[in-house]
Amino acid sequence: MTKTNAMRLLEAAKIPFEVLEYPVDESDLSGESVARKTGKPHEQIFKTLVFSGEKNGFGVCCIPTCEELDLKKTAKVFGEKKIEMLHVKDLLKTTGYIRGGCSPVGMKKLFPTAIDETAILFDKIYVSAGVRGTMLGVDPNALAEYIGAKFADVTAME
Repeated sequence: MTKTNAMRLLEAAKIPFEVLEYPVDESDLSGESVARKTGKPHEQIFKTLVFSGEKNGFGVCCIPTCEELDLKKTAKVFGEKKIEMLHVKDLLKTTGYIRGGCSPVGMKKLFPTAIDETAILFDKIYVSAGVRGTMLGVDPNALAEYIGAKFADVTAME
């Protein structure tokens, strides 16, 4: 296993984490695929999404892979009138990460971040380690404190 920048940062901050590795299929980077390959529940596997707002620039949301981001709710949480998702082609230059390997830990810059409030229901949530095929299981409260995130309702209702 190659140690990622996200792992090094969490170790330096003395935040315990679990490493989960899984085989990557470039044609299927879905959360459902990750859940199936890791044997972890969808609700505990969180994807990291980046958006841009008119007023405050970029922001980050970590939400369960089985959910969709609610742009209106999220804009309100971040004090924006309107937000739009960052284009995949701009992800690497903005965050330092690629699609399917975007971690809330260790981005080029610390952006305002919200973690979906359902995270607090679990002792551990799984977020990308910064590369495809590796997830980090971490206490959601420790993660939020480390990256300066707030818990908020940012997902669309079923």
